[in-house]
Amino acid sequence: MTANVTYSGDLRCTLTHQASGETVISDAPVDNHGKGQAFSPTDMVAASLASCMLTVMGIYAESKQIDMNGATASVKKTMASNPRRISRVEVDIRLPQHIEPSLRGRLEEIGRNCPVAKSLHPELEQVVTFSWDL
Repeated sequence: MTANVTYSGDLRCTLTHQASGETVISDAPVDNHGKGQAFSPTDMVAASLASCMLTVMGIYAESKQIDMNGATASVKKTMASNPRRISRVEVDIRLPQHIEPSLRGRLEEIGRNCPVAKSLHPELEQVVTFSWDL
C-alpha cells in the first residue's frame, strides 16, 4: 500500500490512497490544539484496529460461507501523556446471532490476532468484547 499525505495547514492532512485515489482527512484533536473536525491520527489507529478485526474475520467467514454482513464495531480510545500516546483501545464487536456457536470462538481468535493488533505496541492495552446479538 502506498499513500501520499499532504499537510494542508491548520493541523490538517489529506491522505490519498495511491491505487484508488480515495482520500481521508485527518485533523488534530481539540485537546491537542486542533479543531477536532475529522479523525485524528490516533483515532485512525484505534479505528484501524476494529476495521482490521472485522476484515480478517470476514475473510474467514467468507471461506466458510458464513454471512457476517451487518457486523459492527465501536471503538473507544484513551490517551496518556508523558509521552502523549494511545494507552488503551476498547473495541466492542457485535456479530449476527445466526452464526453457529461452534464457529464463534475461532472468529474471535482470528479477530484478536489481526495484523493491526499484532503491530501495536505491547504496552497499548487492547480490550476486545464480542456480542452475538445482531
